[in-house]
Amino acid sequence: MKPSDLHALTIDELSQKEQDLRKELFNLRFQSVTGEIENPMRIQAVRKDIARVLTIKTEKAKVRT
Repeated sequence: MKPSDLHALTIDELSQKEQDLRKELFNLRFQSVTGEIENPMRIQAVRKDIARVLTIKTEKAKVRT
């Protein structure tokens, strides 16, 4: 996920995206424990995407005030 794509979203959309990514991360961790995970590197990618979303949410919140 590119940061430029995230900058186009509103804060509410970013919050929804964060929730979706956190659910995906939970499912990936569950798959990892049970040995069903196809791509273990996806966990790392999702964690970075969550960090990107949180960073952009913080930037937008600072601009708002």
